[in-house]
Amino acid sequence: MRQAFAVLMTATLLSQSVQAEEPASPPNHPYSGMWVTDDGRIRHELLPNGRYVEARGTRERAYEGRYEVTGTHIEYWDDTGFTADGDFVDPDTLHHGGMILRRRATPVAKP
Repeated sequence: MRQAFAVLMTATLLSQSVQAEEPASPPNHPYSGMWVTDDGRIRHELLPNGRYVEARGTRERAYEGRYEVTGTHIEYWDDTGFTADGDFVDPDTLHHGGMILRRRATPVAKP
């Protein structure tokens, strides 16, 4: 009985910590969508559920994780533990990690 209770408590605590990492509600910002470097090599897709997928060259899912936007600042938390940030300098330009990404309204051709 004690072992079953311990397993139940552990599962409850683990599920709460995982849930705490995800945004409680969809992001409230105008920046969701595809962001791409001018050469098309780096592609960030900011999903409306607070998750992102970053492609690099031919690696379609090089990085994945969650993000939050506060004003014009974005914070990234990769699923592997890596963190990064950036700033939207205008509605169609993102500065991130020394790169300039621009909003793309249409799908991007792979390099």
